[in-house]
Amino acid sequence: VHLAESGGGSVQAGGSLRLSCAGFGFACMYSGYCMGWFRQAPGKEREIVATITGSGSARTAESVKGRFTISRDNAESTLYLQMSSLKPEDTAMYYCAAQDSDYCDSAPTFFGDWGQGTQVTVSS
Repeated sequence: VHLAESGGGSVQAGGSLRLSCAGFGFACMYSGYCMGWFRQAPGKEREIVATITGSGSARTAESVKGRFTISRDNAESTLYLQMSSLKPEDTAMYYCAAQDSDYCDSAPTFFGDWGQGTQVTVSS
């Protein structure tokens, strides 16, 4: 399994970005995976942003609820994160990850496959 994120960049506070994560090597089993977005800011631990099951059941961290939306296209093996009303504290490296499970456990240790990350920088 290989995951490739894209869509990061630099925006001003209040702006929007859409991250994508293309998945490869799932052998038509993509819909059987829980997918998640994590982020890690310099000097901080990696934290969960959002997860989504293969059937589309999504959960979002309180810190981004109402501003970020996770979605997926199982036919294209692609995961998305729509981010709006961005704040400087959203600045981080964003990673997508895959968990071989029909349900999502949000702990990073349960995600066996990770992308290389895409940087999001929000200026005030």
